Amino acid sequence: GLNIRPNGIYVDATFGRGGHTQGILDKLGESGQVIAFDQDIDAVEFAKSNFNDPRLIVIHSSFSKLNNELERLDLIGKIDGILMDLGVSSPQLDQAERGFSFNKDGALDMRMDQTQPLTAAQWLKESSEVEIADAIYLYGEEKRSRIIAATIKKYQKSNEIKTTLDLANLISTVVRPGKNKHPATRSFQAIRIVINNELKQLSEALEQTIKALAINGRLSVITFHSIEDRIVKQFIRKYSRPQEVPKGLPIRTNEGNQCALKDLGKIKPTEQEIMTNRRSRSAILRLAQKC
Repeated sequence: GLNIRPNGIYVDATFGRGGHTQGILDKLGESGQVIAFDQDIDAVEFAKSNFNDPRLIVIHSSFSKLNNELERLDLIGKIDGILMDLGVSSPQLDQAERGFSFNKDGALDMRMDQTQPLTAAQWLKESSEVEIADAIYLYGEEKRSRIIAATIKKYQKSNEIKTTLDLANLISTVVRPGKNKHPATRSFQAIRIVINNELKQLSEALEQTIKALAINGRLSVITFHSIEDRIVKQFIRKYSRPQEVPKGLPIRTNEGNQCALKDLGKIKPTEQEIMTNRRSRSAILRLAQKC
């Protein structure tokens, strides 16, 4: 999807543990370069300890600061490909103390950037029943959001919700498990999105990609739930239309029309991939190219 050139400059906007970064580096020559972003301190420390490659620059930052960092490196308009692998990473899920998993008992944290002050436990304590219900409905698409919120606030009158299993077990009293889905799945997703301001950061980052990319540069975005995918799909559609070309950008043509992006479609995992990596089952990769 990135159409990697040996001497190209690429951005891995969500480094994680560097699987995609390594995949890009393997295809680059000596003059190629990868700029990797991650707001998770653990990911940045992992990169420093495990990647000794002069072609790699690692930046501790949210991808919503994409163009600020690229401007500092004098790389605006010079990027040949940008990859975003959205949502929580496997290491974050697998470490109970990070508070992302409803299957492991740990502090109810959910912060992707550990330097930010607000944890999930604090948000649940400080938010009203209406705020919690609205968030779980909007960001988790959970139909039983109101009863979940009411149950949380009632429980908090005499108890504190401190751990992931405290919350997961509480939700399980009012939500039935779905097919291959834990009762707390949607609620945990919603709370995580709120705590990390994920959708706003995604929208801000996407808007910056057009200016960051070189002509014919590629955008590759992997999403794992319908809300994220809708934002990415609408962004690509918006800038594939002639009337939506941002002011100040050189105008190219896409099949006779003025455009900023060309929609290259989407890819879903194969049955074989899902068998070997169950977490890929809901993934959608959307591709676009700067005109």
